[in-house]
Amino acid sequence: MIEQHIVTYREEANELLTELETSLLELEENPTDEELISRVFRAMHTIKGSGAMFGFDEIAGFTHEVETVFDLVRNGKMTVSKLLLDLTLRARDHIKCLLDVSVSGEEIDHAAGESIIAGLKQLVPTSSDENVQQAVQNISTPATESEALKTWRIRFKPFPEIFMSGANPLGLINELKELGACHVVAHTANIPPLDEINPELCYLYWDIVMTTTRDIDAIKDVFIFIEDDCELKIDLIDDGAAADTDQDYKKLGDILVERGDLSPIEMQKILGLQKRFGELAVAAGALTPDKVQSALVEQQHVKNLRQERASQESASSIRVPAEKLDLLVNLVGELVTVQAHLSQTAALQGNADFASIAEEVERLTNDLRDTALNIRMLPIGTTFSKFKRLVRDLSQELGKEIEMETEGAETELDKTVIERLNDPMVHLIRNSIDHGIETPEVRMAAGKPVQGTVHLGAVHSGDSVLITIRDDGAGLNKDAIRAKAVERGLIPANAELTEKEIYNLIFAPGFSTAAKVTNVSGRGVGMDVVKKAIEALRGSIDINSAQGTGSTITLKIPLTLAIIESLLVRIGQSYFVMPLSSVEECVELTRDNIKESHGRNLANVRGDIVPYIPLRDRFCITDNRPDIEQIVITNIHGTKVGFVVDSVIGEHQTVIKSLGRLYRDVKGISGATILGDGTVALILDMGLLLQSVEALEQEGRA
Repeated sequence: MIEQHIVTYREEANELLTELETSLLELEENPTDEELISRVFRAMHTIKGSGAMFGFDEIAGFTHEVETVFDLVRNGKMTVSKLLLDLTLRARDHIKCLLDVSVSGEEIDHAAGESIIAGLKQLVPTSSDENVQQAVQNISTPATESEALKTWRIRFKPFPEIFMSGANPLGLINELKELGACHVVAHTANIPPLDEINPELCYLYWDIVMTTTRDIDAIKDVFIFIEDDCELKIDLIDDGAAADTDQDYKKLGDILVERGDLSPIEMQKILGLQKRFGELAVAAGALTPDKVQSALVEQQHVKNLRQERASQESASSIRVPAEKLDLLVNLVGELVTVQAHLSQTAALQGNADFASIAEEVERLTNDLRDTALNIRMLPIGTTFSKFKRLVRDLSQELGKEIEMETEGAETELDKTVIERLNDPMVHLIRNSIDHGIETPEVRMAAGKPVQGTVHLGAVHSGDSVLITIRDDGAGLNKDAIRAKAVERGLIPANAELTEKEIYNLIFAPGFSTAAKVTNVSGRGVGMDVVKKAIEALRGSIDINSAQGTGSTITLKIPLTLAIIESLLVRIGQSYFVMPLSSVEECVELTRDNIKESHGRNLANVRGDIVPYIPLRDRFCITDNRPDIEQIVITNIHGTKVGFVVDSVIGEHQTVIKSLGRLYRDVKGISGATILGDGTVALILDMGLLLQSVEALEQEGRA
């Protein structure tokens, strides 16, 4: 059980660290935003408290030091400065390292943590500074309401199973005592006889009366990481304003009613044995029946409201391991395959009732498929927020002023796709910042704003998502790229290339026009990696650039990697599928068309010359060639390329199956799928097929 809690803590801590980083970056733009300051504090407080519960003492101790400094910010005793944010971001990175080390077992870098803490402590105002600051505040403004002593009534009633979550109620009460003077009363009435006690259950609850200058948020922060495992009631019973004039306090009956320990009705019954409580109160002039009734209504109303809210909050979301979602999607994929078999069998038998059942199963399967795939969808904004930190740090390192803008952060993509997009996008953003955005001096000389902009955008486009990385920097230098390609022997000196073909040269392995190698880029090992990663996702890259104005790189990524829409084709007795997102149209190819091209694999499509690859020849299929074949025309990196097949079956919902290790190095085949009749169809990777044919042609010419 404890192992499960530790795994959950690591997941939650990683989420909190992401939230912490996002909040700190937003705080840099709005340093006086109290809500952001509270978010930063709450994130650290939860990481610390939960860490202490589950044995992450190093994380708890380090975070406590950082939290202590940030508490001064929250209380207005320190201001948010750039240095404070730099150190807090470093502290966030150190906590992440500690979290990772707890898994890998590597040695902890204590010196890094000590350096951060030392830097933070230097920012803490000295006592003389505090006194001066306090004196200035006292002169300029009267004491604020938050500085007045307030008295709170707190009922902390943990659920009996709280020990199983690793929480220690006494530790929380001791932490509460640090906020102010407390009177603590433990309730022991629920403790059963000794032979019935279960040592894993908590039978106690506590009432605490505390006087402090802190507000209700500070009290709630103490219980923030067990708020779902206890009943917590916090009431302000004295705000300090009435202390000078009203020395009496509420009657015992009122206190008991307010606490909910005794309802007014129960009180009436008890007193009715002697004299009714209401009558006694009315006779004594302390209460009226209306007031008693009003108090009862208030109590019932608030109770119902809280129960309803708690019910809604508990039902709003649940945490499910990613492995279970992967299993669900795999099972849905199997179901889609079986459903296709059922539909095909129903069509062959010609039984109307059987066909009707098959159609109903198909409808339900499609709904289940869409629901299962949607569960795995995440907003891409979670990735965008990580890049904000990257832009900030690189800007400082390179002495540039760069602002990052985002658009379409709510656009959803499959969880696995988002994870695998991280590295390519890091490469692209680093290149934009290092090679694209100019230094402030250069931008000023060019009449541009001193601050450069990197824009990240995402938008749905059919069954794909278009992700754009746009900068307003110097743009790509076509002449320099071409000259470098000629120098490296990638193209002949007299080659006639379009603008896009020149830009695509930057994806060649080791290609770089950078005059010098920096820590950020310039070794030419990034863009070819980007291309391979995007192609592995069955995506594509498009580049647009204008020298002096900036560049835009567009990534076209499929929504999901599990089930894709495709085009089913046949060659001889073999079936193949092509991702439908790349297919533009299908045209016929007759024997006469082949003769007219004089042996060259070129087709005239409404006046456009389109090169094509005969897949029958490529895969050495020796069945009889039909008189009329089909050319499936695709768009690969902006270039039209045809693939010749015997016939086009139609659109097909393809459940992707990975190939075994023996087929890992087969170029042009990215996977397989099972058709309704059990036949295996190979999934074509058109980009790699084109590359392999081009490579063979170059070898032939050599």
